Parts: sequence; C-alpha cells; structure tokens
Amino acid sequence: MRTHLAWQRGLLFLLAAGLLLWVAATVSVTDALAALRQLSPVELLLLLAVNALIFLSFTARWWIFLRALGHRVPYLRLVGYRLTAFGISYFTPGPHFGGEPYQVYAVARHQRVPTPDAIAAVTLDKLLEMLINFAVLVAGALLLLVSRGGLDPWLERQLILYALLLLALPVSLLIALWQGRQPLRGLLRKLGRGWADSPWGQALVQSERQAAWLCRTHPMAVAWATATTLLSWAAMAAEFWLVTQWLGLGLTPLQAATALVAARIAILLPMPAGLGALEASQALAMSSLGLDPAYGVAIALLIRGRDVLLGLSGLALGGARVWQHASPHDPLAPQPVPPP
Repeated sequence: MRTHLAWQRGLLFLLAAGLLLWVAATVSVTDALAALRQLSPVELLLLLAVNALIFLSFTARWWIFLRALGHRVPYLRLVGYRLTAFGISYFTPGPHFGGEPYQVYAVARHQRVPTPDAIAAVTLDKLLEMLINFAVLVAGALLLLVSRGGLDPWLERQLILYALLLLALPVSLLIALWQGRQPLRGLLRKLGRGWADSPWGQALVQSERQAAWLCRTHPMAVAWATATTLLSWAAMAAEFWLVTQWLGLGLTPLQAATALVAARIAILLPMPAGLGALEASQALAMSSLGLDPAYGVAIALLIRGRDVLLGLSGLALGGARVWQHASPHDPLAPQPVPPP
C-alpha cells in the first residue's frame, strides 16, 4: 500500500515537473517578470487587501454552521484556524484537502466544541464548498463551450456529461442529508462491524446525524452559507478581472472567465499547490485568447505568491499555537503527577 502511494506521489511530481519544464521552454521568464513589474506598489497593496477580505469571507460558512449547532466561536479565531488548515492543504497533494482534520481538532481542543459537532460543521462546510465550486466551474466550462464552439459535437457532449457527473457526488450527499438519510452510516455497516463500532466510526456516524439534523432544521443557515460562498466567488472573479486590467490586457468579462475557470480547475488537480498545472493553464488560456502567454505566467506567479504567503502564514500561526499550548504554562496541558 505504501509503495503504491509512493509511486502515485512520484508520478504526480514528475507530471508537475514536466509541466513546469514545458512552461519554461515555451514562455520567457524575463517577459513574465516584466509583465509583473507593470503593477505598482500601490496596486500590489490593494490586491493584498482584497485578498485578505476574500479570505475572511471563506470562514463564513464554517462560522454559520457552528452557530446553528449552538457554538458561538469568535469569528477571527476561526479565521486563524482556517488559515492554518489552508497551509496544511496547500503544501500537500490535493490542495483542497488535508487541513480539515486540523479544523476539527482546533475547535474541539481549543473551543470545547463536541467532536461530533465539530466534524458535522467542517463536513457541511467542505461539502457546500465543493458543491458550489464545482457548480460554478461546470457553469463556466459549459458557457465557454457554448460561446466558443468549434469542438466536435461528440466531444462536446462527452465534456458536458463528465462535468455533470462531477457534480453528482456532492449533490447526492447533500440531498440525502436534507432528507434525513445517512449514507455514510450505511457504508460503514457494509464495511463491517469493526469499522462501524470503532471510535472514529461512531464519531463519524454521530456527526452525519448532526449534519442531517442541521440541514432539516436550519435551512436558512444553509441558505446564508450558500449566499456567502457565491459572494466569495463574485469577489474572486472581480479581483481576477482587476488584475488583467492593471496588466493592460483589456479582457472582456467572458475572456477573464476563461482564464479564471482554467486557473481554478488547475488548482483542483491532485498535485501539491497545483504545481505546474496552474502555470500551464494560464499560459494556454492567454495563448487561446491571442495574447502573449507570458502574461498568463505572470498571473500564475501572482496567484502562487499570494497562496504561498497565506500558506506559510497559516503554518507559522499553527506552529506557534501548538508551541504555546504544549508549554507547561498552558492550563489545558497535562499536569505532572506528584510523587507518592
């Protein structure tokens, strides 16, 4: 099993290296850096401020679900936990997964949220995020297919089918929870009593029950969480379009959507931080629009610089928190047992 996982990771890193080599051979790094130098220090500071506000909005779903479950955790504290989770996810294969266990641990350990509630809130947070992200990307991809045309009809139908299948799993799970069903409990039972009766299995079943209860009894919480996610997407689209305007590209909203959809799909690929895929996607997107691919690499470097800064900040914050709570002055740390 470990050999198989190591082989998969090695293949992903080889693929990432191949994409980076292709970008380096196709696009002049000097031209990409020259494009970045068009941004003034004031514009860069404004982008950092906008990015900070967008990241603050990402925590809204989690905060809403915890409040609906009866837990009033300070919003900025959740932002800190989310930042650390982002750092964990960003630097591991599969950039959108990996930090969720830390989110559960953080609110259970530091905010005294019961573990089932912590798991339920994070599960609903991630489920709704996946659903809306996939829905927006599918809508964007279908819009581009319809507007640009030129594809073989059979290939176009296949792409539409695959895009819709991509939505099937999160949509089905959310509908099942809304109807009060518990598909994860059924899956654990099929795997055997050892899985269903284990401590983590029981916690998962109880958290699924909590998530189903929340969907049925607090539909407005789900509605507000959906609205905040859509607002975050609108802010990201506006930020991306603003960057293209400051670089002097003069893209139309549809052209900017082409590049943004390409960037988000690249980040979803199972490579750490979308390494290579992000750069290649933006170079190809700009080439398809008849522009210098160096501008695409410049945009990718800007996105990567932002995400690396956020990721390192999150890891530093999480490390400082672990160090603080591991110190002997931490009231929650285990106390030494006095000698008899």
